[in-house]
Amino acid sequence: MSAEPPAAQRAGFVSLIGRPNAGKSTLLNRLVGEKLAIVSPRPQTTRNRITGIRNLPGAQVIFVDTPGLHPAAGKLGDFMLKTAQRAVEDVDLVCLVVDATDRTGPDALVLDPLRAYRGPVFCLLNKSDRVRPKSRILPLIETWRGAYPFAEIVPISAAEGDNCDRLLDMIVRTLPEHPAYFPADATSDQPETFWVAEVIREKVFQLTHQEVPYATAVRVEELAERERPERLYIRATIFVEQDSQKGIMIGKRGAMLKRIGTAARRDLEGFFGIGVYLELRVEVRRHWRRDERALREFGFRLTS
Repeated sequence: MSAEPPAAQRAGFVSLIGRPNAGKSTLLNRLVGEKLAIVSPRPQTTRNRITGIRNLPGAQVIFVDTPGLHPAAGKLGDFMLKTAQRAVEDVDLVCLVVDATDRTGPDALVLDPLRAYRGPVFCLLNKSDRVRPKSRILPLIETWRGAYPFAEIVPISAAEGDNCDRLLDMIVRTLPEHPAYFPADATSDQPETFWVAEVIREKVFQLTHQEVPYATAVRVEELAERERPERLYIRATIFVEQDSQKGIMIGKRGAMLKRIGTAARRDLEGFFGIGVYLELRVEVRRHWRRDERALREFGFRLTS
């Protein structure tokens, strides 16, 4: 009796798009199996295109997380909107992530990027575990089915993991036969300095309030491994737009900056698996969100 031929290798790129706070970053982390994108209950946390790679037996899925689709405000907002809109270019599958608890429904902002795309699109009704009563799910599915010819409409919960394994199987079956694009141990194509900056920025979102997190950019000045003692030495600058924001970021006798640094160091040690020495300072760069040179300096570049 002849042996079964080995299953074909599948590999491809999958974009996650949707409104701010739909749960795209939480879903990316869930599907990749590792925390790669920062998560915050506040909208518009993700600013860049973030790639996460999931390696499975016979398949490699490259996920692209994007900023939320929202009307652009200023040069940073324009960059974020263009990044999200361009995420449907040169990918094998688009997943539109929808907050199932949001009564807004389909509109041009989330559907327009799909118009020129010729590949399959999944509609993922995220946070479906929060929909009350449960009978609301079926009419919701019908509403989205009538808005666009989706290949699949899948209720999921990225936070709880509901239906996410099934979703991953559906994604793999949709991808083309292709050799892996990245090494089998890769989880992202972003440099280590990018993840360091994102972790620090996440702690700023978690610990400061109002406009301060949105006016914050982080630049890693140095990342070096030292042997005595064995640890990672990281030096980074947190940029804000006003002196008052700098005062809030530093806090009374440096208390806030110490809290941010301690929380970030703890996550970074888990991420790198080695002790971390983290040195932070705060600088004012006035109106950097409106300054194209500053945006480039802080890593905001369109990738397509």
